[in-house]
Amino acid sequence: MSVLQSGAPTRPTFWGIGPVGKAAFYYLTVLTVVVFLLGSYRRVARYAEGDADPLPRLDDLPRRIVGAAGTVLSNRTLRDRDVVAGLAHAFVLWGFLTLLLATTILGVDMDFYRPLAGESFFVGDFYLSYSFVVDAMGLLFVVGLGVLLYRRYGVRQGRLWGRHTSAEDDLFVWALFLLGVGGYLTEGFRILGQGYPDFETVSFVGWGVAAALDGAGMTPAMAEATYPLVWWSHSLLAFAFIAAVPMGKPFHMLSSYANVVTHDEDAGRRLPGVPADLEATNAESIDDFTWKELLDQDACTKCGRCSAACPAKASGRPLDPRNVILDLKSYREARDAGDETIPIVSDDLDPDRPGELAYDEGGSVIAAATMESCMACMACMDACPVEIEHLTSFTRMNRQLVDQGDLDRNIQDTFQNVMQQGNTFGESQRNRADWADPLDAEPADAREESVEYLWYVGDYPSFDDRNKKVARSLARLFEEAGVDYGILYDDEVYDGNDVRRVGEEFLFIEQAATLVDAFDECEFEKIVCTDPHAFNTFANEYPELDFQEFADDPMMEVPDENWAGAPVFHWTQVVEDLVDDGRLGLRGDELDYTVTYHDPCHLGRYNGEYEAPRELVRATGCELAEMPRNRDDSFCCGGGGGGLWMEFDEETKPSEERLREALEDTDAGPTVEKFVVACPMCTTMFEDGRKTGGFEGEIEVVDVAELLIEAVEVREDAGVAASEADAAEFPADD
Repeated sequence: MSVLQSGAPTRPTFWGIGPVGKAAFYYLTVLTVVVFLLGSYRRVARYAEGDADPLPRLDDLPRRIVGAAGTVLSNRTLRDRDVVAGLAHAFVLWGFLTLLLATTILGVDMDFYRPLAGESFFVGDFYLSYSFVVDAMGLLFVVGLGVLLYRRYGVRQGRLWGRHTSAEDDLFVWALFLLGVGGYLTEGFRILGQGYPDFETVSFVGWGVAAALDGAGMTPAMAEATYPLVWWSHSLLAFAFIAAVPMGKPFHMLSSYANVVTHDEDAGRRLPGVPADLEATNAESIDDFTWKELLDQDACTKCGRCSAACPAKASGRPLDPRNVILDLKSYREARDAGDETIPIVSDDLDPDRPGELAYDEGGSVIAAATMESCMACMACMDACPVEIEHLTSFTRMNRQLVDQGDLDRNIQDTFQNVMQQGNTFGESQRNRADWADPLDAEPADAREESVEYLWYVGDYPSFDDRNKKVARSLARLFEEAGVDYGILYDDEVYDGNDVRRVGEEFLFIEQAATLVDAFDECEFEKIVCTDPHAFNTFANEYPELDFQEFADDPMMEVPDENWAGAPVFHWTQVVEDLVDDGRLGLRGDELDYTVTYHDPCHLGRYNGEYEAPRELVRATGCELAEMPRNRDDSFCCGGGGGGLWMEFDEETKPSEERLREALEDTDAGPTVEKFVVACPMCTTMFEDGRKTGGFEGEIEVVDVAELLIEAVEVREDAGVAASEADAAEFPADD
């Protein structure tokens, strides 16, 4: 007598299939697993053919695995910026894993426990609990897929469609949906065919399907006769899906998790270096890419979040981060299949037709103009739910463009300025500290006396007339608060952050070597930077540089020892502490402007500092109205990644779009009087955007330092006025 006939709650596993069908099922199971494993092995073997990655990707592996599991299972990164999509995907993931686990449990019972123990655990309360949980989670699975299907085909959400959208995307999502629906159909036919066993009410979805079939006129006999066809249809679809996982988009279910496990927590803010070997190539072929960069390509789910966040794409530049990653993947797969090798990146590809010449004679995979469009703002990486490190691959291709001499002429001129004069303006280093001439007190020379803060002023505050005002405002704040600081005068050179992101690695190393030598000659406790770009590179990149690797290169002059590092701060972090200590004497009511604040990419998204500038703005008494895109969602000014030195043919500049947003999309709207920044490059870009966008009469661009010094002056004037009033009321005796 079967367990079902004895009355114990359970269900037969091969009901109506027969011994031949059962044998065929096991044969197909083994075949499917073999195909899956071979396909997965080929994928992993291909990664092994990539170059070694210079960063530690597998250190502290248990922590990485657990952390990645938490990220993936919670769908935390998918809910960021799109709660509906994140929850829908979470339903799909949780439902899929539950169904996978349920199938595994059933297989363990049938193929291991029953033969060994002579009985089944798939009965009674266990079976009832199992059935309820599987039905509930399977319903989440189907509902989640329904939402995703509606967003893809109903509203046709733009970021889900693009040049790389193909039939595999349709097959993937519909196969999952049909698997979910097919499971319930199979269950419904079985429940109806078995005459509605009372305990099967726990399978509430399957019970509902059975009732619907019954209501449509199907009898138990018809359901029993049809069940094998439905069961085989569901099983064959499952086999086909599993076998296809390593062959296309479904593989992201594995590669995305691996990508999260192996990601670099400092990716972007800390770029990998290049080997000292002059024979080494950067992106001459796809074989130059590291195994992690190849994994990035396979981890891409085509979700388009990076594209939607990219300010270059929004401005009409020929860059779509998703397409670049997928162009590389498509080319790699075609090359592996035997297609002719072509250049990865060059300036001979029409930027208006990115990727189209990838397989045409004389073309390349990526256009130089596409890479030049990148602002190195990290918006794509911040938006990516699977931790793809776009900027690492982009920088690799920029380095190849430098090797080939294919960079924009203006960038090459900037390189020349740095090489000849030590700064991006091509000005004499003797004039570097001229910005300080109007000050009442000359900054201390950190080369000659010990200071608490070594102030790295930077190129733009030193040579750009508009930003000189910012430098003087900051110097006055330091003097007002009694800060012990000094500068390097003409020993200060360009820090190299952006030339590195444009691809000139060796020039970056030379600049770093010069500055590290200067740092080593000074006595100081901390470094404070005007520019977030310098702040990032001193804090995250200089300590990682291995100068000794280049010691034998006759063309390179490097320090005898690597830099030990020092505490590095952006000036807003230092001044925030001064304000908190009362050293600027601000009461918080000096100014009454309505302002908005723009988060610089290198201060905010790169280094997570969002509050110090805001606290300083509030300390002046100004009303701060936030723009819709703020903090980690901030929209780049357009100056990063060398954008400050290039000209682009774009209908709306990023800086113009940002100023429009400040005046039209904030809650305060046109009452916003000042657009507050905390980066010299942002100041330059927004002053330009204010002119070209027609905003000159509507809003003023000011640095936080300028706002603070105005508040200090108001406080001082109020103090003088109060003193004069007291003197008039209580005149001194004759």
